[in-house]
Amino acid sequence: MPSEDTFLRRAVAVLSAFRADDDDLGAAELARRSGLPRSTAHRIALDLVEAGLLERRGTRVRLGLALFEIGQRVPRQRVLRDAAVPLMSDLREATRQTVHLAVLEGAEVVYVEILGSPGGPPLPSKVGGRLPAHVTGVGKAILAFSAPEVVRSVLAAGPAGGRVVPAPGLLVRELARVREEGVAYDREESGSGIVCAASPVLGPDGAPLGALSVSGRPTRMRLAAVAPAVHTAALTLSRTLRDASA
Repeated sequence: MPSEDTFLRRAVAVLSAFRADDDDLGAAELARRSGLPRSTAHRIALDLVEAGLLERRGTRVRLGLALFEIGQRVPRQRVLRDAAVPLMSDLREATRQTVHLAVLEGAEVVYVEILGSPGGPPLPSKVGGRLPAHVTGVGKAILAFSAPEVVRSVLAAGPAGGRVVPAPGLLVRELARVREEGVAYDREESGSGIVCAASPVLGPDGAPLGALSVSGRPTRMRLAAVAPAVHTAALTLSRTLRDASA
């Protein structure tokens, strides 16, 4: 009989099999992505359904409401998101573009909140989804104010999402510019037809808590025009969080 530690690892593997754009998964795909035998993945999935972490959808399963509820209690996400949403709404109103809030997790950014804009381009980002940090505006904004070992770990992670990690020297120079100007850019690096201006949200010690960005089509959004608004919103959010923790 598997130990509790083994069960936990298998349960995490099953839950981690779901991607941001998945509605539900069948047994075969769940087993393939989790790396578990089909019978094992099926048994673990049934246990997770009973716990409310997964839900049945015919012969398939999807992430359950209980998992969403638990996720909403994550302090870093909840505090940051709650403080950010009013500013994000103002930023969307001012720019008429899609606004993102993201945090760094390993070599990737995780999107905590996205306020979409009608008529905007299809974006690879989704709430709860991940993208390689080095190809996104929010990722570069965070990395520019991160410790050197964090940047080295991102470079060491290698290519992700079919994209090539830039030469270390080029990325280091770009991050130095971001630190000086306070704004990072994505010029169709995360996806064709998408540009973005981003600015970091900093804690009292100057360490990055996350980043805000505005994304749109290069034909409809001038980066130089939206950059000051993004920078101001990020500075305001940084100040709001600092005052709340005082």
